[in-house]
Amino acid sequence: MFKILLLTVFIALAAAGGSDESHAEIESLKSDVRPDGFDIQLKTTNNIDQSASGDVHGNIHGAFGWISPEGVHVDVKYVADENGYQPQSDLLPTPPPIPAEIVRALAWLEAHPNQENKH
Repeated sequence: MFKILLLTVFIALAAAGGSDESHAEIESLKSDVRPDGFDIQLKTTNNIDQSASGDVHGNIHGAFGWISPEGVHVDVKYVADENGYQPQSDLLPTPPPIPAEIVRALAWLEAHPNQENKH
């Protein structure tokens, strides 16, 4: 559980890399580790924010963000649970739309299920 949390922090720190970034300091760090889970919040002087909460089952909900070198504010929200790591962000790539022909073919196949041959 803490490995995922630390990995998330390191990803955020690495993504916000730059020459001045090596001198960033922690503005605030709050952590509450309990037998039933944890809550953590981190903010640095170079605009990196990270927060997460987890439960005893290893499920984690969190978010992290930073300002890119181009000045774009990057926000990523995520869930890590039995279904894996599921990030959400406007800046993450998305798959192209399914072509209309494929959509029609899938609808036809759903409407006409394969019939077993009875002899």
